[in-house]
Amino acid sequence: MTTPSTLAMGRVALTVNDLDGVSAFYQRAVGLHLLRGDSEMAELGAGDAVLLELRRDKAARRRTPREAGLFHTAFLLPTRADLGRWARNAGSTRTPVVGASDHDVSEAIYLSDPEGNGVEIYADRPAGSWHWTDGVVAMSTKPLDIEGLVASAGDEAWRGFPEGAKVGHVHLQVGALPPAEAFYSETLGLDITCRYQGGTFYAADGYHHHIATNIWNSRGATERSYPSTGLADFEIHMAPSRLAAVSSPLGRTNVASPAHLDLRDPWGTAITLLLR
Repeated sequence: MTTPSTLAMGRVALTVNDLDGVSAFYQRAVGLHLLRGDSEMAELGAGDAVLLELRRDKAARRRTPREAGLFHTAFLLPTRADLGRWARNAGSTRTPVVGASDHDVSEAIYLSDPEGNGVEIYADRPAGSWHWTDGVVAMSTKPLDIEGLVASAGDEAWRGFPEGAKVGHVHLQVGALPPAEAFYSETLGLDITCRYQGGTFYAADGYHHHIATNIWNSRGATERSYPSTGLADFEIHMAPSRLAAVSSPLGRTNVASPAHLDLRDPWGTAITLLLR
């Protein structure tokens, strides 16, 4: 019997200067489908699920790579064959890829959108192949077997993100790891599943990571200054018991009405917790 999941990542919202240009990138290069939009916003996703919301603010200052905020949004494809089809299409369309890695638990390809927001497109390896020791999962960064990945695609053409694709994790830039761990592990109640040099990974329900934080570019970063481009907000869907555990130390006693909790991490990044 499968244990019900208590946590899932929801949609990620970005503030952008050029709504049309950034939306076109996520449709053409990434493969998200435009679900709805107007002159001020666009919602993109897979099936009927919104995975990314773009909010237009032409006056917002452009975020710098050294600030706290988004490192990348990671879109999880249902199968390795889906990732292989994406990779084959990216090669034929000359999509500008900035990296590709085998992380033991997953295979991933990296992009950067026109306003500098990182993007990861990945597929998980079977969970039974992940190696855990005392609650820590083995993750590394090795060259990706692109040839083998593309071979897994078969003859089916890439038609954009398939139904079932989702936001698998959100990776953040922070100013320091101890306050990040205090917030994401102690306040949100996530397990620390792995540590790299300069990075910490957090998850629930035995996943490798739903959230990651690093200081690779942002060591010493202070609280974010708005309005700026970049990450505006991201959602985490939580089971009632998990949301109640988060809200209790924050002075909230009723998690059912309203069924969400708005928080900011130590650098001012907005997070919306929703009842799952």
